[in-house]
Amino acid sequence: MEPRISFITLGVSDLERATRFYAEVLKLPQILQQGDIAFFEMGKTWLALYPRHLLAADAGVPATGNGFSGFTLAHNVRSPEEVDALLNEAEQGGGKITKPGHRADWGGYSGYFSDPDGFLWEVAWNPKFPHV
Repeated sequence: MEPRISFITLGVSDLERATRFYAEVLKLPQILQQGDIAFFEMGKTWLALYPRHLLAADAGVPATGNGFSGFTLAHNVRSPEEVDALLNEAEQGGGKITKPGHRADWGGYSGYFSDPDGFLWEVAWNPKFPHV
């Protein structure tokens, strides 16, 4: 397998609300919305939003379940100030700050928010990470 991820698809409870959050609050460039799916450009990886029950059916698993899903998405920024600014923007747009920006043990600065469906995003400034 070649080392890449082509899509990250989030199963959302309200496609219209989720699309608005990612387009207007996080300001991701929306590529396309067609029927029950919305796509956003994230470099060479696309983010897709798809109704949770349809995604579960496509994967052949139950749509029910809650709690920590066992993964987070991450976005690195250029400064600690940008971490706090993005966390605040997410909260003002309908997200929830789950961990405010703070100095991290690994030498950077990070915090977490959840989108309206509870998907966790880490926002981090890492002075050693080459891709921002």
